[in-house]
Amino acid sequence: MKKTSAAIAAALLCAATCAAMPTANAAARSSAADARFKAIYTQEWKWRQRQKLEEEEDDVSAVSSTLPKVDPATQQARLTYWQGVMKKLDGVVPASLSEGERINYLVYRAQIGALIDNQRFREYEKPLNADSSFWSNMASDARKTFRTLPEYRAYVAQLNDVPRYFREEMANMRAGLKRGFTPPKVTLLGREGSLTAVTDEKDVTKLVFYKPFRDMPASIPADEQARLREAALKAIRDAVVPAHAELLAFMRNEYIPGATEALAATSLPDGKAYYQSKITEFTTTSLSADQIHDIGLKEMAKIRAEMLGVMKQVKFDGDLPAFLNFLRTDPQFYAKTPEELLMRAAYISKRFDGKVSDYFGYLPRKRFAIIPVPPEQAPYYTSGRGGPGVYLVNTYNLPSRALYSLPALTLHESAPGHAFQMPIALELKGRPEFRKAYISAFGEGWALYTERLGVEMGMYETPYEVFGMLSYQAWRASRLVVDTGVHAKGWTREQAQAYLRDNTALSNHEVETEVDRYISWPGQALSYYLGEMAIMEARHRAEKALGAKFDIRNFHDTVLNLGSVPLPVLQARIDAFIADGGKSPYPKDE
Repeated sequence: MKKTSAAIAAALLCAATCAAMPTANAAARSSAADARFKAIYTQEWKWRQRQKLEEEEDDVSAVSSTLPKVDPATQQARLTYWQGVMKKLDGVVPASLSEGERINYLVYRAQIGALIDNQRFREYEKPLNADSSFWSNMASDARKTFRTLPEYRAYVAQLNDVPRYFREEMANMRAGLKRGFTPPKVTLLGREGSLTAVTDEKDVTKLVFYKPFRDMPASIPADEQARLREAALKAIRDAVVPAHAELLAFMRNEYIPGATEALAATSLPDGKAYYQSKITEFTTTSLSADQIHDIGLKEMAKIRAEMLGVMKQVKFDGDLPAFLNFLRTDPQFYAKTPEELLMRAAYISKRFDGKVSDYFGYLPRKRFAIIPVPPEQAPYYTSGRGGPGVYLVNTYNLPSRALYSLPALTLHESAPGHAFQMPIALELKGRPEFRKAYISAFGEGWALYTERLGVEMGMYETPYEVFGMLSYQAWRASRLVVDTGVHAKGWTREQAQAYLRDNTALSNHEVETEVDRYISWPGQALSYYLGEMAIMEARHRAEKALGAKFDIRNFHDTVLNLGSVPLPVLQARIDAFIADGGKSPYPKDE
C-alpha cells in the first residue's frame, strides 16, 4: 500500500504541474485515455456487484436472493482479479486523463490497493471484531424496508441461504484460528450475546429477521402476504435459527477458547506489514505508527490546555482527574430514561436545522430517523452511529451516556456528520459507482470536524457541553496514541484503558468497550483525528488565501461534493478551490 500512496502523490504532482495544452490533439488523447480507464473500472464494478461485495446503501430495490460466497477459492479468485486490475491501472498515465477522470483514478487506485491488501493478508479469515460481525451485519439488513413482491421473495431465499453462508464463514475462521489470525480473545468474551438473542427466542416472529413481514405493503395481495409469512417463518425456524445455533457452539467451544492471547496486530502473521496496510487503508497516508503516535501526543497536549480553560470558566476547584470524576458521577449530567436521551438527541438535531443555511448551500434530500441501538448489540456497541437515513443512539447503561457529550455525538452521527455527508455522496450525479464507497479517513474526519464546527454554530449551550466536545476531540486524538501503542508499542489493555480514562470524560463502560474495539479492529481508530486535521488544514489554507472572498458555505459544499476521497485528493481539490476564487461547486440555481 505504500506504493499506492506514492502513486497518489505522484499523480497529484502531475495533476498540478503537467496540465496539457487545450489543443484538439490533446483533447483527443485525453478522451481516448478516459475511455480506456472507464472501461477498466466499469468492468470491475460490474464484476464486484456480481460478487455481492457492494450494494447501494440507500437502495433496497435490488434485494439479493443469496448471500455472498466467501469460500477460499472465491477469495483467491478475487485477489487474482484485483491484481489484474492493478496491472491495468499501472498502464494508465494520470496526466493523460481529463481533470474529472484524474480524480477518479486517484480514488480508484487507492480503493483497489486496499482491496488487494485485504485479500493478500486474508482479512476474510477474521470476519468479526469487538464492534461488529458478519452475523450482526446480516441482522441489520433485516431492518430495511421492502416494498415489492420480488424483494420479499428474494429475502426469503436469502434467509434459506444463511446456513451455507455461515458455514463458509466458520471455515474461514477455522483457517484463521489455525494460523493465529483472530481478534484477541479478551475482546471476544461475551460477544456471543447477539447469537443467543436468536437461539434463545422461543417466538421466532419476535426475531429481527421476521420484521419485514410484520407490516407488509397493501400493494401485495393478502394471499401472497400469507404465503410469504409462512415461507419466512419456515426459513427462520429451519435455516436461520439452526445456523445461529451451530455458530454459537463453534464460538463457545472452538473459536473463543482458541483465539490469540496477544493484543498487537504486529504479533499476527506478517504483523508489521499487516498493521502498516491497515494504517494506509484507514488513513490514506503512508505515515508510520511512530509518526502517528507522536502526532497524537502533541494534539492531546493542545486539547488538555483547552479543557483546563473550561474548568476555569466554570470555577471548578480541583485538578483534571477530579473534574472528570465529577462529570462521570454527578446525576445532573445523565438522562433518567431512554426516552429522555432520545428526545434530547432529537432536540439537538432540530436545533442544527435552524442554523444549516448559514453554513451549507447544498442540503441532502434524505432525512434520518433517531432510533435506539438494538438491545442484542447495545452492551458492546459504541455510544452512537449514523449513516444514510439513521442516527442510532445507545440507550443501554444510561449512567454511561453523558448528556454534556450528546451535542457533539449528534453533530457527528447525524447532521451535518454521517447522516448528512453520506447521503450527499450517494446523491451526486455523474460519478462512477465506485465513488460512492466510504473512505474512513474522509468520512470520519468530516464527522469529527463538524463537532468543532458546533462551536461556531452556537450548538453548545453550556461550558459543560463545550467540555463534552473537547472530551470527544481528546477521545479521537487519544486513539492515535492508543491504537499505535497497542499494535506497535506493546501496550497492555489496562494501559490503553488508563490513557483514555485519564484524558477524556468517557465513562468507564465506554472506555472498556472502546479499547476493545481498537484492539480488535487495528487501524480504524486512526481515521478520525487525522481526517479532521486534514480538513482543518485545508480550511485554514483557503481562509488565508481567499481572505474576504472565503465563504464557509462554498468551502463545505466543495468538501462534501467530493463524496469520499483519500486525503491527498481533498488537499488537491482545495488547491483548485483557492485557484478558482472560492466558488461553489454547484450552479447558482441548484
